[in-house]
Amino acid sequence: MNPRDPAESHRAATPLELLFDLVFVVAVAQAAARLHHAVAEDHVGSGVAGYLMVFFAIWWAWMNFTWFASAYDTDDVPYRIAVFVQMTGALVVAAGVHRAVDEKDFGMVTLGYVIMRLAAVPQWLRAARSDPEHRRNCLRYAAGIIVVQIGWVLRLLLPDGAPAITGFLVLALAELAVPAFAERGGATTWHPHHIAERYGLFTIIVLGESILSATVAVQGAMDADDGVGIGHLATTAIGGLLIVFTLWWLYFSKPAAELLTSIPRSLRWGYGHYLVFASAAAVGAGLAVSVDQAAHKTHIGDLAAGFAVTVPVAVFLVTLWLLHLQPHHAGRVHAWVGPVAAVLVLGASFTGEPVLVTGLVLVAAIVVGEYTRRDGRGVG
Repeated sequence: MNPRDPAESHRAATPLELLFDLVFVVAVAQAAARLHHAVAEDHVGSGVAGYLMVFFAIWWAWMNFTWFASAYDTDDVPYRIAVFVQMTGALVVAAGVHRAVDEKDFGMVTLGYVIMRLAAVPQWLRAARSDPEHRRNCLRYAAGIIVVQIGWVLRLLLPDGAPAITGFLVLALAELAVPAFAERGGATTWHPHHIAERYGLFTIIVLGESILSATVAVQGAMDADDGVGIGHLATTAIGGLLIVFTLWWLYFSKPAAELLTSIPRSLRWGYGHYLVFASAAAVGAGLAVSVDQAAHKTHIGDLAAGFAVTVPVAVFLVTLWLLHLQPHHAGRVHAWVGPVAAVLVLGASFTGEPVLVTGLVLVAAIVVGEYTRRDGRGVG
C-alpha cells in the first residue's frame, strides 16, 4: 500500500468510490426522512438534534474514507474487502436512524459507526507497514480511531438527556482532533483535485436526494386527492427545483482544489462540509414539510414550515461563502452575495410562498454574482 502521487495527472474517482457514495446516501436519505417527520410532527428540537448527531456519524466515516483513499487507494482485494465492510456499517447506521432520531436509541447507529471506523484500522496499519516515511502518521490514525471507538461504545451507558449529549460532543471533538494529531510532523499524500472531485460528487448526490424527497412528497399529496391546490404544489415544485439547481450552481462556481494547500486550510475546508452536506440533505426534508403543510398534514404553523426550507438553505449559503467565496478574495459585491442572499432567504419565510421566493432569491444571487464577475467588478 504505497502512497499515491499527490501530483498524479487525471486522478479521478473510482467505481468503488462511487458505489461507496451511493451506499452512504441511503443513510443520508433515512436521516433526512426522519428529520422531515420530526419537524412535521412539531418535534423540531429533538428531531434536529437527532438528525445532526446521526449525520455526523455518516459524514465523518465518509470523510475519513475519502481522504484515506486519496492517499493510499490500491484497489486490490484486501482494500476492497475493507471498503465493503465500511459500506456494511453504513447500511447498519441507516437501519438504526429511525430509532436514533425518534426514540433516542443510538445502539444500532453506534454499532454501524464503529464497524465503519474500525474497518479503517487495518487499512492504516497496512499503510504504516508500506510507507515508512509516514509510518508515524498512519499509526497515530489507527490508535486514535481505536481509542475513540471505545468511547462511543461506553457512551451508550450514559443516561438520556444532557449526559448523552455532552458525551456526544466530547467524542465528536475527539474524532475531529485525530487528523490534526495524526498529521503533525508531515502530512499524508492526498490529492487536492481528487479530494475536490469527491466532495463535489457527494454534494451532487445529496442534492439529488433532496429532489427525490420533494418529488415523493408531491406525488403523495397528489395521490391523496385531499383538496391540495395544484397551484400551490406547482409553486412549491418549481421553487424546489430552483433551489436545488441554484445550490448546485453556487457550489461549483469556484474551484476548490487550489484551496487545499496546507493541512490547516484543508481541515477547515473538509470539516466545513459537514454543514454543506447536512444542510443540503435538510433542504429535501424541508421541501417535504412544505408539501405536507399544503396538504394540512403537519402540526406546525406556516412560518415554521417556511423555516424548514429557508434555514438549511441559509446555512448552506453562509457555509459556502466561507469555504469558497471568501478564500478566493472576490470583490466586495461578489463576495457579499452569499450573506445577503442568506438574510433574504430567511426573510422569505414570512411570505406566502417561501419555497418559490427562496428559489427566486437564489436565482437573483447567481445573476448578480455572474454579472459582477464577468463585468470585472468581482475581482480585487
